[in-house]
Amino acid sequence: MAKTPHNNHSTIARSRRVCRAAYTLNNSQPVLCTIIGDQPLFYMDYEGDLEHEFAHEDPLDFDLAAIEAGIDALNRKVLGSSAFTDGETEEDIAERRLLEFSETIRMATLPGDGEIYIYEDTASLLATLGLSRTAAGYLESAARYDIQLAYSKQTASAFYDRNAAIIYINPDLSRSERLIVATRELRRAWQHKNGALIHPLTFHPDQAILVNRAQIADLAVAMVRVSWELQLAGEKEPWEKIETGVMADLARAFAREAFLDFRTLNNGVASSAVFESWFLSERCRAEDRKLIQQMLADYQGYVFEGDQSSQQVTAELIAALGTVPFGKNYLAPYVATIMGDALFTEVRDRSNANFLWFIKFERSFREAEQDLQSGMGTDGGASATDHSHKNNGLATKHEETTVISLPFGQGGTRSVENAPDGLGAGAQIISFHRNTAKS
Repeated sequence: MAKTPHNNHSTIARSRRVCRAAYTLNNSQPVLCTIIGDQPLFYMDYEGDLEHEFAHEDPLDFDLAAIEAGIDALNRKVLGSSAFTDGETEEDIAERRLLEFSETIRMATLPGDGEIYIYEDTASLLATLGLSRTAAGYLESAARYDIQLAYSKQTASAFYDRNAAIIYINPDLSRSERLIVATRELRRAWQHKNGALIHPLTFHPDQAILVNRAQIADLAVAMVRVSWELQLAGEKEPWEKIETGVMADLARAFAREAFLDFRTLNNGVASSAVFESWFLSERCRAEDRKLIQQMLADYQGYVFEGDQSSQQVTAELIAALGTVPFGKNYLAPYVATIMGDALFTEVRDRSNANFLWFIKFERSFREAEQDLQSGMGTDGGASATDHSHKNNGLATKHEETTVISLPFGQGGTRSVENAPDGLGAGAQIISFHRNTAKS
């Protein structure tokens, strides 16, 4: 079991209010303020002389006394209406407002450790997660690496902080949601400790798209599987939340395999069905857009030097993603299919595909330009004898060509005259020639 923070010794955790204030509007409406910022409610940045500014105006237009008298009369008329007073006199209304304001002041002046929000301790959450065999394996892994679980309102749902080795969970979520997001972050910690949480931007663009998708789909698989196991253990709320929520299609895929053959829970078939269903949905489009926007803002480029090495690491990462605390690896048998099938690799949204092509083109152009510059620097240091040999034609030239296909494809609206054999109308290529001398 993962350790809980040291300050959670009791079974009830209490949040502390930071600051509250009570005030009134026009001495009539009590208002409760829960947040105080560093900016005033209103301000005026004009520093000139207001009297001089409005000296040319007609004084009758600024008869404040008449305006205030009209407002008071309207106020009395509204307060006197039975629709608003519901039989209350002005004295009753004033007394009620005084009581409401007094109650607001009392709430605002409570001590800092006032018990306002009460929620269960993380120990109860961990005990419930332990009913699932898969979640229990995640908890054992978290305890082995000294990863703690703690409540924090500074996160929207849940967040795994690698540096602090803490999984933060928002206590204001419902109990079923806390169980689900805690499972997600425990699985993310599992990915981290098993070498499967490499950032997608370290890969080449094509592999980055696949890696990002696979990592997120694996988190969905973990949430569905743990919720199913909790349901079998009598904790039905998480599965009901998933089955009736946005992950209903993934839940159906898992339940179909589990009902047909219960052995699919351990041999990985049910989990792989959820993995495939994730790719069949429109979730790919949203995740691709997020990652491509990060690529456009990335200035460091990928880490792996060659495309071949990037593909090899991608295959190893996908295999690592399929590992589970018990049972068979649900992705290892399908690594080759995932790497080559368009269902898993193709960018379906046209705008995302265009952006991705632009990124690949820009990086290829940059690499070709660097190669040309390095080749020119090497030629500049050649000896005079080599130079004469080149002029006499004694040296042979080996021409290397980098071909980049533009995303217009066959039958596009643009054409290229005198296109090479094998390229139909609508295809365009850009070639970068690099000459290296061989004596």
